[in-house]
Amino acid sequence: MPPAAKTKKEAPRAWQRMISGRRLNLLEPSPFDVEIEDIAHGLARVARWNGQTMGDHAFSVAEHSVVVLEILDQLYPGTPHKWRLAALLHDSPEYVIGDMISPFKAALGVNYRDFEDRLEAAVHLRYGLPPKLPKEVKRKVKRADVCCAYFEATQIAGFSHAESVKFFGRPPADLEIEIRPLPVKQAQQLFLDRFATVLAEFETS
Repeated sequence: MPPAAKTKKEAPRAWQRMISGRRLNLLEPSPFDVEIEDIAHGLARVARWNGQTMGDHAFSVAEHSVVVLEILDQLYPGTPHKWRLAALLHDSPEYVIGDMISPFKAALGVNYRDFEDRLEAAVHLRYGLPPKLPKEVKRKVKRADVCCAYFEATQIAGFSHAESVKFFGRPPADLEIEIRPLPVKQAQQLFLDRFATVLAEFETS
């Protein structure tokens, strides 16, 4: 008898099953498969600084995102609600890919950036934001993000003041932020509550 024909090798699975039951295609993410509950669930379980922080709890990306919005509001009062929503969601791709430290992102190169950009675009479209933010908005969100990194570095990540200034710059003198890492469930709910408030303000503005 002739040997049995070999079955065609299946393509590797390119989707992730989310806690909501959604199947998110990682290569071509669709806005229709993005759920804020999945984002909050994931970000609350992703630790900033690869978990190398002081205290009983990791400082999650979910809580970091809320603090970045708080800083943006202080630095740029009157920012339109749509861009405040963008600030809250600025690290949303990390609910899928985790929080890679900047040196590792640089080593991975442009392919990683493209992957991150596609995920961010899907999240933005899901909640009424443009796939790509205007440069000035990105600049303001980035400044708030870097200020947050300064406070995280000095308060919970073991950096000296001089090191923090070297790597993240000196925040405005009148900007004072206390970093208090929360338990996972509290961080998750904090993110969801802030999202609901900002989204409602955006939709009624």
